Amino acid sequence: MEPLTIGYLGAGLLFVFLAAGIPVAVSMGVIGIGGMLLGAGPLLTLGQLRVLPFWVVNNYAFAVLPMFVLMGVLAETSGITAQVFRAADLWLRRFRGGLYQAVIVGSAVFAAISGSTIVNAVVFTRIAFPQMVKFGYSKSLSIGAIAGAGSFAAMIPPSITMVIYAIMTEQSVGQLLIAGVIPGLITAAVYLIGIVVIVRFKPSLAPPIDSRVTWQERWQAAGQVWPILILMLLVLGGIYTGLFPPSAAGAAGAFGAFCLAIYKKRGIGGGWLVPALQDAASISCVIFVILIGGLLLSRMLAVVGVIDDMVLQITAIASTPVMFMIMASILYIVLGCFLDTTSMMVVTLPFLFPVVVALNIDPIWFGIVLVKLIEISVVTPPVGINLFAVMGAVGKQASFKDVCIGVIPFIVLDLIVLALLIIFPELATWLPKKMIAG
Repeated sequence: MEPLTIGYLGAGLLFVFLAAGIPVAVSMGVIGIGGMLLGAGPLLTLGQLRVLPFWVVNNYAFAVLPMFVLMGVLAETSGITAQVFRAADLWLRRFRGGLYQAVIVGSAVFAAISGSTIVNAVVFTRIAFPQMVKFGYSKSLSIGAIAGAGSFAAMIPPSITMVIYAIMTEQSVGQLLIAGVIPGLITAAVYLIGIVVIVRFKPSLAPPIDSRVTWQERWQAAGQVWPILILMLLVLGGIYTGLFPPSAAGAAGAFGAFCLAIYKKRGIGGGWLVPALQDAASISCVIFVILIGGLLLSRMLAVVGVIDDMVLQITAIASTPVMFMIMASILYIVLGCFLDTTSMMVVTLPFLFPVVVALNIDPIWFGIVLVKLIEISVVTPPVGINLFAVMGAVGKQASFKDVCIGVIPFIVLDLIVLALLIIFPELATWLPKKMIAG
């Protein structure tokens, strides 16, 4: 069978399996094994099945993934998220639209220790939405701000999305994480400016809040946020200065989050530790199973020869980096309607990354643009995954129509940031080049 025939057959079967509700990891694994059997024979297939899963779970470089997951779970367990939002609220409440801005700032700060867009969106829906409704803020714009800002966790390190991209493409985890700092801050800044513009033209979306807040209350609330800043400095500072590699940075961050949880919970009593460890283990196992399935598919495409033929076809259609980036942008925004972020990358990167290499596109820059596209896809109606996460947390307090309307301004703001990243690649590549160690 011709390599491209195997590739097209595999891609078609993949979408059939996903539409049938078969888990993405199983779908990719089965197709990868079947393709290798057809194109390379049983001996090579058996060898890959023996080696690849063990290599994934036994690779020290991949230890950063469960460590970042554990750090986020422990940080959420400690209750620091509510304190971050309260501090941002007290400092920004005097501005019109201050609660929207508090959600944006709080999400950006929590993203620096979370790594999961869904966790960010759900946590801030529970914390912030009741407060916003209480003060007469627009339900739809409130939900839109929460869902949009929740996507910050994909870009702002420690990002699980970036770690998976690094694993799939064999890039430096440290450089990718650091590359997300400037785009993440720019996204938050664009959101803040966007809110100012929106409420200026339509003040009814954010009624003024009359309650007075003393400076003592503001400084007291800010003083409770210092542990999260230390965690950020520990992880990102350690990676940037070369003090320790990303895997060790993840372990240091997880230990710091553990100490923070003990401090906030006043000891390890109360039964909070075991559920947190179980959640972290469960999330990590799911990610690793998806990675194994995706790498089996990727390995099949390489050994059968599908990749070489597919690169020639794609480069014939998108012969320049700009055309390729436009094609990839459309693809990821559409796929975001059907797949979660991890599955989206694992399914597509085996096909697209060889084209990135063939067109001499900077893989770090492409990774950051890809993450921005994922941020957009998770909030794109009708089935962006963050929208369902927010709806699940809101319950009957708002309709799905409210969510879809409210998120539109933030999709526009994200598209502005995407354009900036494509026009000015240095926004993603400058900081990694200044690192002491990659």
